[in-house]
Amino acid sequence: MKLTLTAIATGTLISMGSTAVAETNWDMPMAYPESNFHTEYGHQFADAVRECTGGSLNITIHSGGSLFKGNEIKRAVQIGQASIGERFLSAHQNENPIYGVDSVPFLATSYADSKNLWDASKDAIGAALEKDGLVLIYSAPWPAQGLYFNQEVNSVADMEGIKFRAYNSATSRLAELAGMLPVQIEAADLAQALSTGVASSFISSGSTGHDTKVWELLSHFYDTQAWLPRNAVFANKSAYDGLTEEEQNCLQTSGADASAGATAKSEELASWYLEQFTENGMTVAAPSEQLRSELAAFGAIMTDEWLEAAGDAGAAVINAYKATQ
Repeated sequence: MKLTLTAIATGTLISMGSTAVAETNWDMPMAYPESNFHTEYGHQFADAVRECTGGSLNITIHSGGSLFKGNEIKRAVQIGQASIGERFLSAHQNENPIYGVDSVPFLATSYADSKNLWDASKDAIGAALEKDGLVLIYSAPWPAQGLYFNQEVNSVADMEGIKFRAYNSATSRLAELAGMLPVQIEAADLAQALSTGVASSFISSGSTGHDTKVWELLSHFYDTQAWLPRNAVFANKSAYDGLTEEEQNCLQTSGADASAGATAKSEELASWYLEQFTENGMTVAAPSEQLRSELAAFGAIMTDEWLEAAGDAGAAVINAYKATQ
């Protein structure tokens, strides 16, 4: 059993002259390294909350899966082992299809579309999180997803039999449709998996490739612009409800600022990551027309499957999103 480094919500009184100020300390596990922009803005968020609350709410960031691994974070926050955390929400699509709306292939492939999809889905996602005992604080997108290989790939036939790192049910399904062999691997374990042959390909943003120095392990990146998945920051509802109204407002306003900042940073870095790949010897290219067409066909299949799983709630989100197009 893991122990958090600070109490979920301590009621320690700190004497300040004749005034006693209640101080609450929260741990915030994050799955990505310190160098990742999501982690960078997690720190900025924590600093902003501390300043906004005058030090009554202090959030300690634990990056790189050091406190809980990525696939453990949501559960840890739900049961109170941590009071707040960040998670790649589509990894929990098997719990509720609405969590995977941002990973429906080729539904939203630009930052503008990603924002519109988030606006259309955030209430449904917030309601799903609340049902799980969580409170949504903020969300920010990754750059668009592309395919990484250690060989030239011009068609789906070239992918057959390749071991493919999957991070959610959508990426597993994509691998199955393409005849690849999906292996569930968290981002923190990706470099080791690639270096040991557990996987030899994956789909992700340029950010993940840069974090893992993918040029040392793989040779090709295909900029498919498949989707822009999101990370979400959420708090344990009981811990959140135990805060003062002012502290809750500070969480939400600081979260909105972090979301705006991380989104802008994501868009700024999107092309820079690909430049780094090229400078380090990787081949960076758009997919061939044949590959693009074949992937689009998979996207249509997966869209229908997601809509069937998500039911009326999913249809309402898609209809609201399509109204913005």
